Amino acid sequence: MTAPVGPRTWLRRFHTAPDPATRPVRLVCLPHAGGAAGYFVPLSAELSAVADVLAVQYPGRQDRWHEPAVDDLHELVRQVVAALEPALDERPLVLFGHSMGALVAYEAARFLNPARLYVSGCPAPSRGVGGEGETTGDEDILADLRTLDGTSGELLSDPEVLELIMPALRADYRAVRTYRWRPGPEPACPLTVLTGDRDPRTPADAVLDWKRHGTGECRFHAYEGGHFYLTEHVRRVAELVGADLAPHPRAAPGKDRPHPR
Repeated sequence: MTAPVGPRTWLRRFHTAPDPATRPVRLVCLPHAGGAAGYFVPLSAELSAVADVLAVQYPGRQDRWHEPAVDDLHELVRQVVAALEPALDERPLVLFGHSMGALVAYEAARFLNPARLYVSGCPAPSRGVGGEGETTGDEDILADLRTLDGTSGELLSDPEVLELIMPALRADYRAVRTYRWRPGPEPACPLTVLTGDRDPRTPADAVLDWKRHGTGECRFHAYEGGHFYLTEHVRRVAELVGADLAPHPRAAPGKDRPHPR
């Protein structure tokens, strides 16, 4: 059952534990372009015993379809950070983002000082992202989605479905296309970079450049599969993340976190 938390429209909790004390870490997941919070239901199920897993629901999709989607990534980050801050407590914050969500998680980490950062299916910010960053029209977007094989072909051919999902897709693709990395302080937390070994989005050199975007430990893990490798390997990814999170030392609340630029 989905339970909105914090600012009602932004955060979703899919699984709860009888004793919250058994989950001393808060893991916040950020979805890909065109994606929604529900993409992380399987990961939440795998990690609910060791972390309080929340997923961000961007405007313009599913139960937020009536709200305008945000087509500027830095503005989306500002809104995500503003939504997260009231929900934070003494527990360490961990961020996990996939594809566009990796950029959002990375930029949010520059302000929120998380304990850990996981970025998945995305080139390093300073390298540009390619793919969705190069598409402009609806047909380009749909062709790109078919190439990535993350959305049912039947859905992409249904005019009624397209009418619902295209506004968010247009905004997300524009947000990625116009995103530019801005020099500044980098996250000081451990950074883990996850990719699919056949993902056209993530050539090896662009992935390895993530080491330029952190000041702590940086690890790389590749899984068999394409851009949406996570769908097939959610248990293996959860084992990796779970080993990092449990046990985890408590951290003081981030009262001095800077606000987004």
